[in-house]
Amino acid sequence: MQVKEPKFEISAVSPKQYPKNGLPEVVLVGKSNVGKSSFINTMINRKKLARTSSEPGKTRQINFYNIDEKFYFVDLPGYGYSKMSKKEQEQVGKFIEEYLFNRKEISLIIFLVDIRHKPTENDKLMYNYIISSGLPAIILANKADKIAKTKVEDEVKKIQKELNPIGDIPTYAFSSERRIYEEQIWDEIDNILF
Repeated sequence: MQVKEPKFEISAVSPKQYPKNGLPEVVLVGKSNVGKSSFINTMINRKKLARTSSEPGKTRQINFYNIDEKFYFVDLPGYGYSKMSKKEQEQVGKFIEEYLFNRKEISLIIFLVDIRHKPTENDKLMYNYIISSGLPAIILANKADKIAKTKVEDEVKKIQKELNPIGDIPTYAFSSERRIYEEQIWDEIDNILF
């Protein structure tokens, strides 16, 4: 897909701030620092539209990126970041839950996990939510550039086996550095949204 004019639209913490134009939304979920912002930048071929940070837990709001007035990439705050205070974690958890459970425009969930690590308990909780939502989903084993190319396929299979043993959710490796599987992911987005 050729993206021409992507733009950051709004950071929201409550439904009254969400966009009202009814465009479909592709939601990115995953733990802090798993690379959701880098994924957006890679997919739209921009370096800095989605703000990346070396410090996990920076995203504390729901960020909506308008992709050529066709759909939104929606970047949710990452989970599992321990330096956030209990109160902050509760607040963030509350508005993430509200968005995920009530937002009618959600068309696809892209669930990012780190290819180098076994899925955490929080990852499994998120996976269970995704399954219970009944929404289309893709699992991305991100940061594939951090391991040897020869190991990528095996690690993807391990993650698939751990999270989605029946294999009904497409699982891909992804790397912003190597730009692998980008086209397949665009194909998945196209098939579901258009």
